[in-house]
Amino acid sequence: MGLSLSADLALRERIMERLAHLRNQSGGTVTRDQLTKFDFDGEQRRLVDASRGIWNPRDLNATLSIISSPDGPYDDRQVDRGFFVYAYRAGSTDGDNRKLRAAIEPSMPMILLLKLKAGLFVPVFPVFAVADNPKARHFLIALDESLRFIEHPENLSEPVKQYAEQVTRRRLHQPVFRASVIRAYETRCAVCHLQHGELLDAAHIVPDSDDAGLPLVSNGLSLCKIHHAAYDQNLLGIRPDSVVEINQALLAERDGPMLKYGLQQMHGAAIALPRRKVERPNTDALAWRYEQFKAS
Repeated sequence: MGLSLSADLALRERIMERLAHLRNQSGGTVTRDQLTKFDFDGEQRRLVDASRGIWNPRDLNATLSIISSPDGPYDDRQVDRGFFVYAYRAGSTDGDNRKLRAAIEPSMPMILLLKLKAGLFVPVFPVFAVADNPKARHFLIALDESLRFIEHPENLSEPVKQYAEQVTRRRLHQPVFRASVIRAYETRCAVCHLQHGELLDAAHIVPDSDDAGLPLVSNGLSLCKIHHAAYDQNLLGIRPDSVVEINQALLAERDGPMLKYGLQQMHGAAIALPRRKVERPNTDALAWRYEQFKAS
């Protein structure tokens, strides 16, 4: 027999709190092994099915996690910006789908696992199943709690679409970009080599507000928070040959050990680069951004 609704919700909340900590430590990703042997209250608890893309624990009343894979057999895709289509399991309208259907009412928070590569995922949570379309054989998943109660989510008005697009960028695109960049740099700051994932950001070389600021690893740098802030404020520049320069006025200042060791001593150092050439910073993008640094 399943847990009561209140106990089920409380358990999900605690699982997600622990998962958030695990995700932050690694810079935004979790492995299949971590999801299979999830440390919870001193015991191991499974957060993902061994072979299927949906996990329905026996002690919970509804689905806990779903996997979306870009190379999988199902037609999972983002739709109408703030919502995600999750396809039925092949050959079935019930079975595994029964518990996902049970997540719609009452609205049960779930985990969406976006596959980056074999055994590596970006967890997005909480997400909510909001609609079931048996004819099209898919569920509609809200990527944010604020989108749960929108009527007719498959036919959004323009103002709601604009809001949903902002939500999708924050809840889906940015976490995937961050996780991909930090993974490429092996969970370290490209400038100072700090290896604490929770203190790392994915900095855009060309800002995402620019049409050329695409969410590609080659347009990103894994930076600790102080070097990210310095890069954004043009106090730190990176030349096209991947060498760091510090703003001349900042080099002349005398302030304390953080300024001296955290910034000034980085002047002239080469940044760490991803192993894969395709993931290394685009030199044209670095050159464009370096010009902004010099102009400032």
